Amino acid sequence: MKREALRVEPISSFLERWSTVRASPVVRAGNMVFVSGLPPFDPDTGELGHAAIEVQTERALEQMKLCLQAAGATLDNVMKCNIYCTSSKHFGAVNAVYARYFQDNPPARIFVCIPEWTGPFDIEIDCIAMI
Repeated sequence: MKREALRVEPISSFLERWSTVRASPVVRAGNMVFVSGLPPFDPDTGELGHAAIEVQTERALEQMKLCLQAAGATLDNVMKCNIYCTSSKHFGAVNAVYARYFQDNPPARIFVCIPEWTGPFDIEIDCIAMI
């Protein structure tokens, strides 16, 4: 099965500006879609800065939706999400935003606390979907 890395604008340009890591925002292989965890970029400027965890979570999920769309999928196709967050204190707020995006039949998921990121943000969310 061949792997196809997809370019998703403006996210791909934001990643190129901020990251030294070589990664694609989304990869499709057959009927599987893999969305990278992405910093919660400001959708208008691509900047990273401190924002309320609710805002960061919404940005991360909107970026996920954009990546899924580029691969021909939607949130309904998501099988598993991994949420990486800098504090368990954010769990309730993250959960409230997440619930708006996955109202019915939510995917499997995990919430993992990490010590910190290399930038001024608190959350990344990645996912695996099937078309």
